[in-house]
Amino acid sequence: MQTLDLARIALFAAIIAALGLVPAIPIPFLPVPITAQTLGVMLAGAVLGSWRGMLAVLVFLALGAVGMPVFPGGRGGLSVFMGPTAGFVFSWPVGAFVIGWLMERFGREGSFISAFLASIVGGIVVIYAGGIAWLAIVYETPFWAATTGSLAFVPGDLIKAAAAASVASSVHRVYPTLGRAGG
Repeated sequence: MQTLDLARIALFAAIIAALGLVPAIPIPFLPVPITAQTLGVMLAGAVLGSWRGMLAVLVFLALGAVGMPVFPGGRGGLSVFMGPTAGFVFSWPVGAFVIGWLMERFGREGSFISAFLASIVGGIVVIYAGGIAWLAIVYETPFWAATTGSLAFVPGDLIKAAAAASVASSVHRVYPTLGRAGG
């Protein structure tokens, strides 16, 4: 791994942290608020590619785990990894990896559609799967209730996927090798 890769990983970890400054929007009757940080996860995968995107998210999570206030509301520490949002948070590195992997294979020439679809698959489907499973298993929430409760987040996450796709497609048109190994 080159110095430039490390700088990009650190930059995207910082972007995810900065998006935590956007106040979380609580949803009545649901224990999981709407946050802007999933936009950062989508951007990390879509711009950096699979491994670097995943590493950026892991760096961010490590900073949060050691107590840095990088999560919405200035939260940090291991308690973030125990609450109702933990399944979503644990899924972020996998989601970034999947987005990056899809972009490496199908995001040629800065295609908005490819970046949008990759962000939906990795940033919504993968992350929701982990979050819903966590709520169903750890919090003993009926699976159907956890799934239907999560549907409230889909419109906002589709907007985040479109924003990530717009940025990623623009970046990849200017720097076409950025999201590829060695790029």
